[in-house]
Order: sequence, then C-alpha cells, then structure tokens
Amino acid sequence: MKKDPKDQLSNYEYQFIGKPVPRHDAWDKVFGRTKYADDFDMPGMLFGKVLRSSYPAAKILSIDTSGAEKMPGVAAVLTAKDVPNNETVTRFGQTHQVGGFEGLYRVLADKKVRFMGEAVALVAAETEEIAEEALARIKVEYEQLPGVFDPLEAMNPDAYQVGEGDSNIICNYQVRKGDVKEGFSRSHVVVENTYRVPFVEHAFLEPESGIAWIDDSEIITIRVSTQVIEHFRDVADVLGIPHNKVRVIAPMVGGGFGSKEDITVETFLALLTWKTGKPVKMTWTREGSIISSSKRHPYVMKYKTGATRDGKLMAMEAQLISDAGAHVYLSPWVLLYSTVDATGPYDIPNVKVDSYTVLTNNTFTSANRGFGAPQVCFAYESQMDELARRLSLSPLEIRKRNYLRKGDALATGRVLEYGVETEKTAIKALEALGEPSMPSSPTEKIGQGLASGMMSYGRMTFLHDTSRSYVGIELDGSVTVRCGVQDIGGGQASSLASIAAEILGVPMEEIKVFIGDTALTPIAGTTTATRMLYMSGNATLKAATEVKKSLLPKAAEMLEASPEDLVFRDKKVFVRGAPARAIPLADVVKACAADGVQLYNVAQFNAPFRELIDFKTGQGQVFPDFTFGSHAVEVAVDTETGKVRVLKLVACYDVGQAINPLSAEGQIEGGALYGLGYALTEEVILDKGITLTPSFSEYLVPTSVDAPHVKTIMLESRDGAGPFGAKGIGEPSCNSIAPAVANAVANAIGARILDLPLTPEKILRSLQKL
Repeated sequence: MKKDPKDQLSNYEYQFIGKPVPRHDAWDKVFGRTKYADDFDMPGMLFGKVLRSSYPAAKILSIDTSGAEKMPGVAAVLTAKDVPNNETVTRFGQTHQVGGFEGLYRVLADKKVRFMGEAVALVAAETEEIAEEALARIKVEYEQLPGVFDPLEAMNPDAYQVGEGDSNIICNYQVRKGDVKEGFSRSHVVVENTYRVPFVEHAFLEPESGIAWIDDSEIITIRVSTQVIEHFRDVADVLGIPHNKVRVIAPMVGGGFGSKEDITVETFLALLTWKTGKPVKMTWTREGSIISSSKRHPYVMKYKTGATRDGKLMAMEAQLISDAGAHVYLSPWVLLYSTVDATGPYDIPNVKVDSYTVLTNNTFTSANRGFGAPQVCFAYESQMDELARRLSLSPLEIRKRNYLRKGDALATGRVLEYGVETEKTAIKALEALGEPSMPSSPTEKIGQGLASGMMSYGRMTFLHDTSRSYVGIELDGSVTVRCGVQDIGGGQASSLASIAAEILGVPMEEIKVFIGDTALTPIAGTTTATRMLYMSGNATLKAATEVKKSLLPKAAEMLEASPEDLVFRDKKVFVRGAPARAIPLADVVKACAADGVQLYNVAQFNAPFRELIDFKTGQGQVFPDFTFGSHAVEVAVDTETGKVRVLKLVACYDVGQAINPLSAEGQIEGGALYGLGYALTEEVILDKGITLTPSFSEYLVPTSVDAPHVKTIMLESRDGAGPFGAKGIGEPSCNSIAPAVANAVANAIGARILDLPLTPEKILRSLQKL
C-alpha cells in the first residue's frame, strides 16, 4: 500500500535520516579492518581450481583424470559424473512459482560444452601450485562443433542448436498500445535506426571468492562473496541434502554489479569440501573471472519513432534482440525489464514492441547494473535527439513536451502513482552544465548532450517478494539489527542502522547490524534489482516501529504523559515541547524487561502483489515503482584522432528521500562513471566465442585520468515506495549516461554513431562520411 508522505516525519525533524552521517562501518573500511571473502583462511585448508573449456562449442568425448588423481597433494578431482544432481533449476533466491523465468543450472559440462570458459572439472589440492598442475594433467578429448555466435543468425530455424531444444529463442514479449500504423500516418517526421550495444564485464574490484567447511554438526558452511545468500537452497539441491544442511555467510562484498547474483564458487566449494571433508578455498583470477562469468547482454535494437510538427510523440515501434549467450540464467527477466522500459519516460499514444532473447555459443549473459534498462535507454534517447534535430527543436524542449508525469500511464497501462520528476532533473542538469567551453585546439570540437531515463527498483510484482528484519533493544539502550542483506558496497547495511537509529533515538555508533548469514539472520532476499533499501528498509522500519510501540506505554507511565506526546532522541525519552521532562532510554528498557515486555520484533515486509501481466499485449503492472533522472555531458572531440574527453558531467536524480546523502551521492557518482565506460571504452570482444579481452590490459575501464568531476544533484520528492518515501538509486544511477555522451558526441561532430562504445575508430569513420 502506498504511504502518504504526511504520515512521515518532516525532514527538519529527522535526526539521522537525510543527514550526511558516516556509515556505521566506515572506519573499518578506511583502516582496512573489513574482512572480505579472500581475507579468510582456515588451518589445513585445500585450494580449489576449475578446469575450463577452451572451445565455445564442442562434444566431450572423454575425460581422463587419472594423471591428476595420482599426484601427491591432490585431494579430489571431480567431473559431472561425481555431482549428485548436476542439473537443477535455480530461482535465484526466490521461492516464487511463476513458470518461464527459471534457468537450468548445470554445475559441470556434461557431454558437450556451450561456451569458452565453461567449467568441465574441479580439483582440490594442498597448494595452489599443485592444483594448477593437476588441471594441466586432466586430459579432455573434444570434438569441435560449429556453434552459432550471432543472435540474428541463431534465430533462424536451421541454425545450430545451442541447447537441447528445437529453437535458440528462449522467450519473446510484446507490448501493444493504440494503433502504430495510424500513429505514424499522423507523424510529420519519422526517425528509424538500428542500435547495437556490446558485451560488458562487471569489472568489480574483488573477484569471485569463498571458502567452505563442514562443522561438527555436519553443516556445510560457505563464506562467500555473493549477492544472494539464498543460493544455499540451490547448493543443497545439487548435493541432494536438506536445505538446512547448508549455511551461507556473506561478508562485505567488494563489488557485485549483478554478476554475484548468479552462483559462482558456491557449489564448487560445497562439492569439494563434501568430497574431501576438509575446508576448501577458491578465488578466481581476473582472467578466469572474465572468460567464465556472466556479462551484460548485447542488444540489437531497431527503433522507429514518429512525432508531429510541434514535437509531440505519436508512435514508436521497436524490436529488441538480446544475446543470452550459452545458458538461460536471468535473460528472460532482463528482457522483460527492457521491454517495459523500451518507451522510456515518455507519453506515447501508439506503441508496438517485440522483444526476443536468444541462445548463442558466446559467454552467457545475466544481471548487470541496470538490468536491461541502459540498453534501451541508449536507443530511445538517441532517437529523441534525432527527432529534435529534424524538427529544429532543442533536446530539452522535445523532451519537455513528452515527459510522463505522475498519474500518467506507461505503454503497459501501469499508472505512475509515485513521484515523476524527470523534467525537473533535466532542467537542473542542463543548468548545471552551463555554457559550452572553448576548444583547446583547432582540431577540437565541443559538444553537449542530454539524456533522461527511468528504471524500476524492487523486483517484479508477481514474485510475492518479501524481506524480514529483526530489531532488538538491549538493557543499556543499544540496538541490534539482524537482517540477511548482502552489502555490496552501497551502504545497504548502514542504511538499516540509520533507520533503526531514527525510530529509536539511538546514536549510530550504538547500532550493531548483523548481515548475510542464513543461519543467524532473517532471510531478506537478494541484494539485486535495487530492492534492498525498499524491501529490507521497510522491514527494518516496521520492526523498529513495533519495538518503539512496546516501550511507549511504560515510558508514558514513567513520565506521566500520553504516549502520543513522547519523543525518542539521544538515548532519552522526553515529552514533546518539554525536553527537560526526560528519562534515559535505558531506564525505560529495564522497566519493560522487568515487566516481561518483549524488547525485539521480527517484521516482514511484503511487496505489493499483482497478477502476471498479459504477455501478448504487455499490459499490467510489472514493478513497484521507478526512479527517474537525467545526465548532462560536455565533451571535446579531437577530429584528427577521434579521441573523446569528457569535460563536464552532471547527474541529477529524484531519490525520493536520501536516507544518507553521502551514500546516495556515492551511488550517483559511481553510476555515472560505470556508465561512462559503457559509453566510451568497455567491450568484451568475442571472435566466434573466443574472448579476446581476458584482462584489464585489453578490457579498458575508465581510470582516474579518464574520470571527470561528477556534479551530483539530488532532488527529494519524498514520494517513493521505500522507507520515508525513498526511491532506489544504485542501478538507476548508470542508466542514461551513455546516451548523454552519445548525444554530446553527435552534437560535436554532426554525425550519429549507432553502436557502443564510441571508440576513436568509429568517430573517425563517421567523420570521413560527412
């Protein structure tokens, strides 16, 4: 149910919410005391390694492990035949029963491999060097197969079949609104282009890592860098043991961006420790991570957009084709996000969208920051600028004439019931960008670009998403929060501390948050889909509020006042308007404890549920809410070399209510730079399935030299679905930066580049065509 902003405290009354206070874990990270996955060792542990396929498509004729097994120091060598349940269905931490969204999870390749880097065998040995040598002694006989590497070719009925089905098309969706033929007939100008975006690596600082052991009660415990502790169920299913025999602990995660939403090392570790009875540690190299982990989906997007003479959008037709790579994983989910977002934050009366995701023998694709929204944002925002150019309108003016507003409906029919401040974000971003700079040389051209975008936060509404949180108050007035969140660097855990501190009036330094342990913390769901603040934040708010309600009657009795007049602040309880009438919070807690009053609460927040959408028309509600924002960029393009320098970068978002402005600003800045790489340099290059960019020497992420100062502007409508009216910002923050850069480059050179990244070679080729 939507919260009335009037039910929330006014911002000036907040003690912690909306204040730039240090995170509760800040000093541990600053001084290097935080223990990440690879920082944890155990006595007598073994080292796990993975043998991976060198071929993208091949039959496995035989595997001879005898040479490895005979080596001194080798404790286990496993292939598919040694895995109790080598193929299972994973729901990525969810317990939903919706069909068509589950991907087959194959632990080790059996009979054939689908992509280069697919796991074929596992080794556990006393040292990493012995484990590496053991891998080299495993003999695998392959018969190479032709494979298919272009998603358009893969859609043909006679194409090579990547999986075991009769088609490489995993699924397709449609959106139908109005009559596009009629809409285009009423359009003065029609723009039609085909856009392409590449495979993208997540490029987190911390590679996949973990350690597993078996405790005295025969529980397999896995301490792992993950975004989904609920994979304990999937691991148990692979081993064929009860779910309560597997425990997953998530320490602080050194970056995830979606890749650690999939199972990475968890099952490998569980199998090896289950086989050997000893602790096993596994950390992937950067090269191993790049060739074997999921990527952001490449898309081919055909867009046709029509508008009237005065710039009003009349019709949009789009075909979206995504490359799922060799396995399904989250591709159906990502495609649905793209399909819903395909029209962008615009009111278009006539819409037709057809979308497909297709298996190929490329590296598999799955979740990546933005989850299908940045791909289509690049296309529809490029279209908006092309329409503006054809109609002699400014990029801002054509957008202002078409932005959706609160109360309007998307092409899917979903009415936007929360704040929609897109126009304000665009205006403020352009104002902050200012007048164009002067070129630094005769060969340099200056361009400015604007792009707006929308992205959901929270998971799909037909999944019955839930999150639980425990809040308890101790006899000295300190507070404990237990919540199964996975903190991937965005301050997910610290936001819960801020919420509990605000409700109970306890300083942040006296809030202890326990996170990410399936045996000790209430299950909170995945740190994905920009859902954690929305879901776990609301659960923590609910739990803390219930604890406060338990304390109020005794406090009112002690202060001889009405419970409605009491304020919790600075570890005291006092009468509103009379701060001198105060008693220590600890005294109230002790009095409640003496009376047997419950001093803790475990609350569950249930996301609003909606029935499954109509997949033939796309009509229905898919997401709880959306975050809207804009980027404005100024670039300098050297027409002799094609090099692009980003001179100014402004990011403006409506965050609803910033729980901690420092964290929200960090997310907006980080998202802008993450998207900057997408725009200019980042591409996993595959040649018939072979990775040509297996390290950061070839895969180019922006460095500190490339990164401009990011000016962040946060609007606070206090009209979101999260606690205190917050909106999610972690993933939306990277959405519209790439099209803003593309629009700025087009403005500078007078030519539109239709595929990312905008490399110097592409720019020079475009200039040669002028």
